[in-house]
Amino acid sequence: MAVAIVTGASKGLGRALAHALAGRGWDLVLNARTAGALEESAAAVRAAHGTRVVALPGDVGDATHRRELVAAAGGLGGLDLLVNNAGVLGAAPLPRLEDQPLDGLRAALETNVVAVLGLVQESLPLLRASGAGTVIALSSEAAAVPYATWGGYGASKAAVDLLAAVLAVEEPELRVWAVDPGDMETDLYAAAVPEGIGTRPGPESVVPGFLHLLDRRPASGRYVAPELAGAVE
Repeated sequence: MAVAIVTGASKGLGRALAHALAGRGWDLVLNARTAGALEESAAAVRAAHGTRVVALPGDVGDATHRRELVAAAGGLGGLDLLVNNAGVLGAAPLPRLEDQPLDGLRAALETNVVAVLGLVQESLPLLRASGAGTVIALSSEAAAVPYATWGGYGASKAAVDLLAAVLAVEEPELRVWAVDPGDMETDLYAAAVPEGIGTRPGPESVVPGFLHLLDRRPASGRYVAPELAGAVE
């Protein structure tokens, strides 16, 4: 039985991915900061798919919590997939760089980069033992395109892209994918661009792109989920 850790799984893309993986028989360890919302999400996944789901509320920036997540995966039998989905904007609404609060930038780097690497480091022994160990790091178009006001958040995602690329070189037996999910109707995007609320596709629309990666297992690299979802169709 395959086991995955999905961070930021109480809503949005994390919750959609949890349902998709459980629908394929995966056992899951789910993380989010808000305990009630996480348990509601986990209960819905269990009820819909009947797989084992461990819900562990906490902050991925906390090293103790990261160890708990990996230990829970080990308790389910191992770890085959790590989905680093948890993320923060750092400042909202998004400011120009001249007005970027440095504390906001530090918060984005801590959650979107440092915590991602910390969880990867904690997970590596189990991922190496899997035989099909896979790491997905959530990227963004803002990591590659210089949009005004997206400098702080985009810088954190550009750093994640580079971490994923280097990890792929250092761990050639793993699959390491940085995945740009595209524009979606999530709380993060609503906070970043409030005027776009109600105009974006739901996160479920890009899940087929992630499943395409898991099915085809292409080389480690950077992928755009909506493009892969289109290929599936």
